[in-house]
Amino acid sequence: MTLPTVLFLSLICAIAYVLYKGTRRSVLDNIPGPVSRSFFLGNMGELMQNQAGLTEFSWQEKYGDVIKFKAPFGIDRFLISDPKALQHILQTSGYRWSKFHERREISRLTTGRGLLYAEGNVHKRQRKVMLPGFGTPEAKNFLPLFSLMCSLSARWSDVLESVEGQAHVFNIPEWVSRATLDAIGQAAFDYDFGATDDHENELGKVYQDMFLKAFGAPSTGLLFSLELFRFLPISLFEFFNDHSPSPRIVGLRTCTRVANGVAKQLISTKADALLEGKGKKDIMSLLVKANLGENPKAQLSEEEMLAQMRVLMIAGHETTSNTLSWLLYELVKDLKLQQKLRVEIRAAEKVAALRGDPELDIHDLEGMVLLSATVKELLRFHPVALHMFRTANEDDVLPLSTPITTTTGEVIKELPIPKAQGQFFPSPRTTGLNKKIFGEDADTFNVYRWLEPDHIKRDVSLGPFANLATFSGGIRSCIGWRFAVIELQAFTVELLSNFQFFATPKIEKIRREAALVMVPTIEGELENGSQLPLRVTFAPKGE
Repeated sequence: MTLPTVLFLSLICAIAYVLYKGTRRSVLDNIPGPVSRSFFLGNMGELMQNQAGLTEFSWQEKYGDVIKFKAPFGIDRFLISDPKALQHILQTSGYRWSKFHERREISRLTTGRGLLYAEGNVHKRQRKVMLPGFGTPEAKNFLPLFSLMCSLSARWSDVLESVEGQAHVFNIPEWVSRATLDAIGQAAFDYDFGATDDHENELGKVYQDMFLKAFGAPSTGLLFSLELFRFLPISLFEFFNDHSPSPRIVGLRTCTRVANGVAKQLISTKADALLEGKGKKDIMSLLVKANLGENPKAQLSEEEMLAQMRVLMIAGHETTSNTLSWLLYELVKDLKLQQKLRVEIRAAEKVAALRGDPELDIHDLEGMVLLSATVKELLRFHPVALHMFRTANEDDVLPLSTPITTTTGEVIKELPIPKAQGQFFPSPRTTGLNKKIFGEDADTFNVYRWLEPDHIKRDVSLGPFANLATFSGGIRSCIGWRFAVIELQAFTVELLSNFQFFATPKIEKIRREAALVMVPTIEGELENGSQLPLRVTFAPKGE
């Protein structure tokens, strides 16, 4: 069966679905939202082709925290930033809400059938197997590895010492992506990927800008085709993606091939070491050890093991490198904040030196109040993942923090959700910009909101860190959130301790590119990938 034939059949199914939907009325039909400009595209162009978060924020300002918008063929979708509704979807409901299958297919293509793909009992088993590697003690033990593995500092120092004036413009995402890949390799796998020192490293090359190449700047035709694919059986959808000649999909398959090759080698090495009694305590060694046990409930299949490695690579380096890039973007716009952070770092370094420690420990990081506030604000204002994707597996009722006035004038305090009717986009980005939670200045980057009493309302429990939705919540919360926070803190300290960062003229052209994650690019230069060119000099040591 050819692709045009499949798309034509999908179109017939889509039209049939729309006609069927038209016979079923619900209160969801009357939720306020933007007018669709096109039956065949809906509002998806506004949402996916604009800068990340701009469309969502403008809708939130006009329509509130629950917004109905249109997918192709007039199909309803809902953007959610109401705290109680989010809490219900992410926490209270358990597995009664799941990812819709188009989103699961994206997870399969990017990370395999691991934690980001699995649902229900499979997800529960995988999460149980992996959790022992991500507790608080384990995460804190990784701090020395992050500090020691930042060979980025050595590389930048070599460059600065070789140029006149000891100043150089670096493309931050390119370098930070490789450094975080090396850090996750050491911490999670006890393995040096060597990406920072070798820019021809195959793994580093395939992961560089992976999300941007696969999901950035989607054309109108692509958005339309993706909606058609939702009407295919899952197996047929997977078949076409496994054989698609699209450069976007080919790139993802290349990432899979290279990453799986590295993963198989590592699993074999870890298994041999364990059999010889030389096992270590990195995350991959713990997983391999569990797999060699006799308890089937504590085991993963080979496919799942490979997928978990890819999950760790993506979550531990791609998201962290983007987040660090956005941090440096904010710090070159606010040099006073950059200086205050460096003063706080210097004070902590002096305390460590007085007790005879050459490096900061986890207690030093936890005691750095401004650094903590900065990381919280960073994850609020620049959440890497823009949306989560959920649908109800059974009839449910969404509670609301703020009543909704429908288009018919009815005021409702909860939303009845029919099973599998509608696709919902819980949004960390718009939740982070919710003025009812974060104050009237929620649309500005202000680290001091976290240091001011009563600036932030914490009435509803959302995520595991700072009550943000950035790491999701409940049974699907990111198991590596502690790991990610410590990694962010360690890299921030390492970079600001050694270097100063300044804006370049291109800073005014930075775009927040929507590519499932939020990527910095330069207006009109998308073909050059993620970019954030900053001028870097050595930081004074006498502060």
